Amino acid sequence: MRLSGRFWPTLRDAPADAEAISHKLMVRAGLVRQLASGLYSFLPFGLRSLGRITTVIREEMDRIGAQEFQLPVMQPAEIWEATGRYGLDEQFRLQDRSGRAMVLGMTHEEIITWHAAREIRSYRDLPQSWYQFQTKLRDEPRPKSGILRVREFTMKDSYSLDVDEAGLARSYEAHAEAYARMFDRAGLDWYMVESDVGMMGGMGAHEFMAPSPAGEDTIARAPSGAYAANVELAVSVAIDPDFGETPAAYEPFPTPGIGTIEELSAATGLPTGRMCKSVVVVTDTGPVLALVRGEHALHEKKLSHVVGRHRPAQPDEIREWFGAGPGSIGPVGLEGVRIVADPTIATGHYVTGANRDGEHLRGVVLGRDFAAEQADIRTVLAGEGCPVSGEPLVLEPVIEIGNIFKLGTKYSEPLGATYLNADSQERPIVMGSYGIGPARVLAAAIEQSHDEAGIVWPKALAPFDVHIVLVGDAATPQADFAAALFGQLTDLGLEVLLDDREATKPGEKFVEAELLGCPIRVTIGKRTLPDGPLEVQVRRGRERCDVPLHGAAEAILSLWSRQR
Repeated sequence: MRLSGRFWPTLRDAPADAEAISHKLMVRAGLVRQLASGLYSFLPFGLRSLGRITTVIREEMDRIGAQEFQLPVMQPAEIWEATGRYGLDEQFRLQDRSGRAMVLGMTHEEIITWHAAREIRSYRDLPQSWYQFQTKLRDEPRPKSGILRVREFTMKDSYSLDVDEAGLARSYEAHAEAYARMFDRAGLDWYMVESDVGMMGGMGAHEFMAPSPAGEDTIARAPSGAYAANVELAVSVAIDPDFGETPAAYEPFPTPGIGTIEELSAATGLPTGRMCKSVVVVTDTGPVLALVRGEHALHEKKLSHVVGRHRPAQPDEIREWFGAGPGSIGPVGLEGVRIVADPTIATGHYVTGANRDGEHLRGVVLGRDFAAEQADIRTVLAGEGCPVSGEPLVLEPVIEIGNIFKLGTKYSEPLGATYLNADSQERPIVMGSYGIGPARVLAAAIEQSHDEAGIVWPKALAPFDVHIVLVGDAATPQADFAAALFGQLTDLGLEVLLDDREATKPGEKFVEAELLGCPIRVTIGKRTLPDGPLEVQVRRGRERCDVPLHGAAEAILSLWSRQR
């Protein structure tokens, strides 16, 4: 592409509301523009990078035998009603002119299953793997971080259809391997981690995560690679405090004015791990007291798996049920309230609230002094033991770039997607679902690969492979040489941007070239001719090298090929 006359609106400064590096650089480099909260337009150069990751994804999906579809974004609500997912908080809902309830697709499990129910008849029709690139719309409550959290985006979603769970396992593994190749080709550092099934449901799930300080998810992982999981699902071996000898009975003691774990720890001289933290939530069936150790935080999603939908209790509700304010409550002597304790509470003895204002109990033991259900409801801490290898866990912020789900028959049963087996018996199709956000891959690449001057693209994602900066006007020898080199590099299969703008100063061209971040930059000016050398810069590390004019195109291709 010759840049003269093309649309490429760069900015000197980032938007005032931009926080993530990828947001700042994508706007400054003229890749995207914001229309409204959570709504972004991809501009020509941004669309080129989006197209390049889409090509990588498509090639790897085709490689595992998947076939490409295109499914409607607007969908009849009754299909979602059949699976119980109509009315989700993030779902856009509307009516057509006849009053028929419709939704805008957040994802397409229902629709792909609807088609399978009408097209698949026999076990001979299976297995199948279908995919698409399609717009998704989600009424995201807090759009932020540029294209990382938006309301409208393109997703590659694919679906496997098998006769049984063994077939699903093979399809799942094939997709996992394809994803690994995609993200390797995209030049990303990434982890595959265990994850919660969330609104998708099913039998199990994994996420593909790119480490980044801008990430809104956190994973717990063992440095050796023995274990990795989203903190929503992660477990660990807690580091127990020194409990000492267990007393024969608990003992009340006064704690006037104390309302937090930290204050209680300071007053008693005991570590926070010897405190029992009491959190009250309200479910559809009544109050629940959740107990975790003082150094731990209650994990809301883990608790949801145990007690279902819930909300925090209000102070007046807590006083009604416990007879005391929030800072003085505990499980001993409690009636009419469901108690759920993290398994760490089963070891040792603790300080808890006495359910009387300004008073606590020391030496409280689960099983002796109170009864409780036990379930993993805490957030793991960095340094706690890996459940597989025992080594200290690392907590790391990450960007989710892909996910895979074992759906099983969650969608095929309610939507009647069945097949006849070899004995002419009707069986539900066993399904998997697999998603990737191409724009998230771009954002993750920028978060992982940039410097103070701009983006440093992995070569598979860059809008152009080579950026030629012409210093000088048209109808000059260097302009002729630049045009010739442009043609030679293009003939060698490289995608080349020739900055031949006459009204733009050389310094501005160089600043914009580094901001855009193509892998190779070539500068052609008066000093290039007649004898060279040709000035070439590798964007990663900004290393400069001189290339002879003779055979320059082949030398540049070789240099580009060695880049990540």
